[in-house]
Amino acid sequence: MKVFKTFLSLVILLFIGFSISAQEYRTEEDLLGKIKVPADAYYGAQAARAIENFKISGQYTNDYPDFLKAWGMIKMAAAQANTEVGKMDKNELKYIEQACKEVIAGKYNEQFRIDLYQGGAGTSTNMAANEILANIALEKSGNKKGQYDKISPNDHLNMSQSTNDTYPTSLKLTMLIQNDRLIEQAKLLAKSYRVLGNKYLEVVKMGRTEFQDAVPMTVGQEFHSYASMLEWEISNLEYASKSLMTLNMGGTAIGTGLNAPKGYDKAVIKHLRKVSGYDLVNADDMIAATSSLHSFVVYSSALKTLATTLSKLSNDLIILSSGPRNGIFEINLPPRQPGSSIMPGKVNPVIPELMALVSYRVIGNDVTVNIAASDGDLQLNAYEPVVGLTIFESQKLLSNGMKTFREQCIDGITINEEVDKRNLETTIGIVTALNPVLGHHVGDKLAKEAKESGKGILELVREQKLLTEDQINELLSPENMTGLDKSKYKNK
Repeated sequence: MKVFKTFLSLVILLFIGFSISAQEYRTEEDLLGKIKVPADAYYGAQAARAIENFKISGQYTNDYPDFLKAWGMIKMAAAQANTEVGKMDKNELKYIEQACKEVIAGKYNEQFRIDLYQGGAGTSTNMAANEILANIALEKSGNKKGQYDKISPNDHLNMSQSTNDTYPTSLKLTMLIQNDRLIEQAKLLAKSYRVLGNKYLEVVKMGRTEFQDAVPMTVGQEFHSYASMLEWEISNLEYASKSLMTLNMGGTAIGTGLNAPKGYDKAVIKHLRKVSGYDLVNADDMIAATSSLHSFVVYSSALKTLATTLSKLSNDLIILSSGPRNGIFEINLPPRQPGSSIMPGKVNPVIPELMALVSYRVIGNDVTVNIAASDGDLQLNAYEPVVGLTIFESQKLLSNGMKTFREQCIDGITINEEVDKRNLETTIGIVTALNPVLGHHVGDKLAKEAKESGKGILELVREQKLLTEDQINELLSPENMTGLDKSKYKNK
């Protein structure tokens, strides 16, 4: 039996060795010399080196399909612009356009396998796009992969370009595409809060400041205020995203436009606007635009402020749902899973907690963007890859987080009206609403007596016959007590 097992192990090893040796390769050559590339791969020498060099995070360029789509758009616009200014042959353009359209459609996503953490200011990602698109175009034109004398990654796909203008442009285009999705989720979340606001518009409750009873408001006003906070963040995202529409395409290496023919910068922006659908422009100072990461800092800051608002909303829900017997317990969150391995019956607010911890990560990502932007040296910031990665991640986390927050929590919230009513009857804070008739001094006396006796303000007012029932009802109407203006929310 032992001999048989040994024999079987040898057979398996031989089979594995044969399978490995049977892998077919083609040989490509770059500055550093020759390198074997899998024969069926559309990427080439520089991407193959990057795959080996950057085994860092396990997060790859194809984890963000919009990033690959952006590269397809950029390379198509560049080829069209080069043809327009007379630098590229129309026949070459034909096959490059076909290749770009297929990359935009996501057909070759599996070929983009480089870790997002990489040195070289994004050169590996740019060259991977060049190589993949060149090899697709070669096959479209009836040639074989690697026949770069026909269509070259450098001479054709990188014509009139540099990583230093295409890479930041690809980041910005990706962020713009993902920003549209992010804003859509923020709008849906705000709408859900508006629905709750309208549903409970006239249910009166106590507002709180510094965790102390303050003055009355309605449950609807509270939910509408949360929607307004989100809508402010949406406006901020829309404004900040405009900074991403200023590019340095045609600036090539440092913004001087070396190797780009006359008219290319205007032509490439025109074609990129058309293929992307965004109102893109080139910077008035291309050297500054190549060196500075200003637009990324501005946009990342907008993500951070959205995250801070979402964290605040999440933690408010956790507080308002606390209990159920020994907390505030004004609202009920949808129960999503048992909350404890030891405490029977406990259900935790897991979805608001999730939204909060996502927000913390985004806030931390903004710090990364700020540090990377401040440390870029001279005419190029080599740390753009980590800036792109952190912003991509923040957009993804916020989009997915808000969708989950809305579907798994906000849309299922109900309120405990009896709790609100009891709080209103017993709170000392209600005395503020009676001030216009009773005066501040009488209010102080009532508040003191209520604290000492444990009685509610309204109970004392009735005992001491300070107000008639009609006066109490009038003073405590939602309109008079909370300043509720229903017309304000009519179209919300």
